[in-house]
Amino acid sequence: MSQPGVPASGGALTGLQAQNGAASASGSPYTNGPIHNELMSSQGYNSQLPGSYSHLIPAKTLNPISVQSKYGGSQTVSPLSNYQGPGQTLHRPPVASNPVTPSLHSGPVPRMPQHASQNPAATPVPSGSFHPGANVSPPLNWQYNYPSTGLQTNHGPLVSSGPAMSGNTNLTTGHHYVSSGDPSLQNNFIKSGSAPPMVNSPLPTTFQPGAPLPPPPMGGPPLVRALTTQKSSQGAGPQPLFSSAVSQEATPQLTNKNTTVSRSVGYSYPSLPPGYQNATAPSAAGMPPSSLSYPSGPQAFTQTPLGANHLTASMSGLSLHPEGLRVVNLLQERNMLPPTPLQPPVPNLHEDIQRLNCNPESFRCTLTNIPQTQALLSKAKLPLGLLLHPFKDSVQPPVVTSSTIVRCRQCRTYINPFVSFLDQRRWKCNICYQVNDVPEEFMRNPLTRIYGEPHKRPEVQNATIEFMAPVEYMLRPPQPPVYLFVFDVSHNAVETGYLNSVCQSLLNNLDSLPGNTRTKIGFITFDSTIHFYSLQEGLSQPQMLIVSDIEDVFMPMPENLLVNLNESKELVQDLLKTLPQMFTKTLETQSALGPALQAAFKLMSTSGGRMSVFQTQLPTLGVGALKPREEPNHRSSAKEIHLTPSTDFYKKLALDCSGQQVAVDLFLLSGQYSDLASLCCISRYSAGSVYYYPSYHHQHNPVQVQKLQKELQRYLTRKIGFEAVMRIRSTKGLSIHTFHGNFFVRSTDLLSLPNVNPDAGYAVQMSVEENLTDTQLVSFQSALLYTSSKGERRIRVHTLCLPVVSTLNEVFLGADVQAISGLLANMAVDRSMTASLSDARDALVNAVIDSLSAYRSSVLSSQQPGLMVPFSLRLFPLFVLALLKQKSFQTGTNTRLDERIFAMCQVKSQPLFYLMLTTHPSLYRVDNLSDEGALNISDRTVPQPPVLQLSVEKLSRDGAFLLDTGSVLMLWVGKNCGQNFLSQVLGVQNYASIPHTMTDLPELDTPESARTIAFISWLREQRPFFPILYVIRDESPMKANFLQNMVEDRTESALSYYEFLLHIQQQVNK
Repeated sequence: MSQPGVPASGGALTGLQAQNGAASASGSPYTNGPIHNELMSSQGYNSQLPGSYSHLIPAKTLNPISVQSKYGGSQTVSPLSNYQGPGQTLHRPPVASNPVTPSLHSGPVPRMPQHASQNPAATPVPSGSFHPGANVSPPLNWQYNYPSTGLQTNHGPLVSSGPAMSGNTNLTTGHHYVSSGDPSLQNNFIKSGSAPPMVNSPLPTTFQPGAPLPPPPMGGPPLVRALTTQKSSQGAGPQPLFSSAVSQEATPQLTNKNTTVSRSVGYSYPSLPPGYQNATAPSAAGMPPSSLSYPSGPQAFTQTPLGANHLTASMSGLSLHPEGLRVVNLLQERNMLPPTPLQPPVPNLHEDIQRLNCNPESFRCTLTNIPQTQALLSKAKLPLGLLLHPFKDSVQPPVVTSSTIVRCRQCRTYINPFVSFLDQRRWKCNICYQVNDVPEEFMRNPLTRIYGEPHKRPEVQNATIEFMAPVEYMLRPPQPPVYLFVFDVSHNAVETGYLNSVCQSLLNNLDSLPGNTRTKIGFITFDSTIHFYSLQEGLSQPQMLIVSDIEDVFMPMPENLLVNLNESKELVQDLLKTLPQMFTKTLETQSALGPALQAAFKLMSTSGGRMSVFQTQLPTLGVGALKPREEPNHRSSAKEIHLTPSTDFYKKLALDCSGQQVAVDLFLLSGQYSDLASLCCISRYSAGSVYYYPSYHHQHNPVQVQKLQKELQRYLTRKIGFEAVMRIRSTKGLSIHTFHGNFFVRSTDLLSLPNVNPDAGYAVQMSVEENLTDTQLVSFQSALLYTSSKGERRIRVHTLCLPVVSTLNEVFLGADVQAISGLLANMAVDRSMTASLSDARDALVNAVIDSLSAYRSSVLSSQQPGLMVPFSLRLFPLFVLALLKQKSFQTGTNTRLDERIFAMCQVKSQPLFYLMLTTHPSLYRVDNLSDEGALNISDRTVPQPPVLQLSVEKLSRDGAFLLDTGSVLMLWVGKNCGQNFLSQVLGVQNYASIPHTMTDLPELDTPESARTIAFISWLREQRPFFPILYVIRDESPMKANFLQNMVEDRTESALSYYEFLLHIQQQVNK
């Protein structure tokens, strides 16, 4: 039975360590139970965990081999060093015959400039470049040159050596995604003769000592340390077919030059017999890029696959846009932020390939030009990885219902637009190059009802598609939607008043919960005891059942605690109406969260589903009890703060939940330290989500009440997938070695996702294990197998195709600076946990220094003064500086520990778009909005003011400026702001009349008010969370928060952007 990517052959598999967290205190591995290798076989998946839902795949098995998922490592080390972090590193057997030796720093590590009091000598430090084979102490930097042997892997932020392609900001090219249609189909593409527009910005760089700078701020910027690679054990075993580097054959290569195709295989769409290939060759001359936008929905594929000769000829006509080749001196042109939102770069592919490519909103790579060899990737000092948003719900992809799902018989890749049809009856896989037969049923096109045109079927026209899984993908009926709510009802919880908001939101959205007639619901409350609620049909009112023995929790009347929502709806409504008043007089201050979670797990273990937990304080009773660890005076001490869990209870329970298809979502509503570093493990490893509302109070903080209500509405009604698994495949020669996100790696590369939601993002790090010298194109395919809330088993598939290049300049030309920044942020979170926060900051800085040093030494023909960067990386230093000032990585005592941990959780689980908005907010001037360039959406006119640089230089006291930080909107109104804006938008007579606590704009009958409200509403609609609006006056205490987001300006503990660039220049030019 096949899952989204189950290997076809069995064989010995290594015991996989669940590298999602720390080892247990005793050092003994935690085993989550045997999981049979049918999961990895192309023929079946049969989970042997008691009561677990077998993932529904065909029932036949080939050579089942059992494999255990081990928890953590066996070494006994300090928590900071043994915590593996959410990024899960895979151990693979060696594949390449010529392993690449990782390069190391050859000398002392450059450090950030320090304050005079800290660094009186200001001694210059040698360059931070990599020198292969140098006999030195272990490096402190991320090593991007991943060894092809797989013997060394990095948990922390790594920097691959393959550049990403950036696009230009020249808006006249018109490369954009249309708003209508399936997002996965809305990709733009490059026609021969046109160049990819440069859209990505460069990542920030590293600080080095000895730079001729003014005295840096107190506290000093991050130290520039290299990060040691971590050794990991591995065993021999077969390569899983859903993995990224399975075969040892190479694919044809696509370059800008007039190359010769060595063989007509792979992605090059070989020539077809006469009469079958009826498409005329497109002209080599470039067409206006504005015509190269994605269709608004599934479109008929009007051209047959390209022949190899055709492809080669078209490649000779490709030219590179002059802007893309431009070298930028950032010291002279540092204001490179485009006035419109940054667009991803467009791969340099033939238009007939690119127009079928996957939308980068769902699937994008850090490098849109894939380096031919690991040596080339290592030389570029850029990370190679993928960023995915696989369950994005903006537009439903085409759905195929067929009794036959066409997949490669060797690697189990799903047929896609980038396979090659050798003739009507045979197709060649673009992942492993296996030649497969075309099934008879596939010969008929369901849309046109024409026989004999398999290349025109929807599966070969759409890079994103969803299959209805036939019965052989199921070992049992799909699970029903099950929702269990677990509420903290201690005195502290009742004081916050959160129960009123949550119960009212549930009442309002009860009929909108995703599901069908099988939907089940249940409730548990807890303080020092655990309270169950019997909702059996026929009762006149809900019955509360109290269990006071928290040491050995049992289930009273288990058959009546999870009930059918339709049959017991009135009882559920009665409970939700009375629950907020039931505990108003409580004096119970203790919190037995751990036992309550154990009880909830027991209740759900036979069915699976979603557990929503609401907690307001530090757990104090029973298993999982925690003690305060935050020391406010040590918040700025990067080595002393507690980023790792204090107990492995929550991780172990999460792994048990994952095995039974239960995901746990945590809502933390607390004004006090609650050790989120420990609590978040329950969601991280069960594929859940974390929500955090600091200082929540229904009276003292009403704006948080509004935020909770809005986000709960989205949470309760959004699409959901149950008992899901996801696998990513890539063309032979490429290998995945680390995953980032909320999940559990069940077997080498199969991600267990008990729940999957449309707001979750994932990232993977990759390396080049085999040379791609005979390869023109490579492909990546993600396959997500899940059960919909309606009980349908579905498979969502995304396929991305990218060219292979052979020169360092082309690698840099294709750098996607946003994707690179996002992947580095994920790696930095892991490094913070496995090493220290200062190590993570150093590695971020070194990422910039190393890549720009590589560009200067290997690409630039003449050594020019200044800081010379490729156009694609023009925003790289800025984005890294923004990361260093982001809550996850900033220094200083202003950041509370739980807030820092929550920011790190967001980095690991958010899709790239939201992560970049949190890292580098958007600033707009809004007191002069006009309809020029406005969007027209549903009869609304939405102004589009230009994006400004994040510097006080761009602010003026006679204007009003809106700062969008993702989760918060801040409207700063200058003292001398025009009377028109005050009266027509804010509805006040003068500046002094602006309320100090204004969090909403009045709806006035003026064009100015309509424009401002339309713009703010449009920003809020673009995201799954609800950004609070604060209107800030000059003397408002919130002004400090507003100015803290001006990342280009100097702060007490960090350099300004210009100082940062000077420091980077000093290190790069050594």
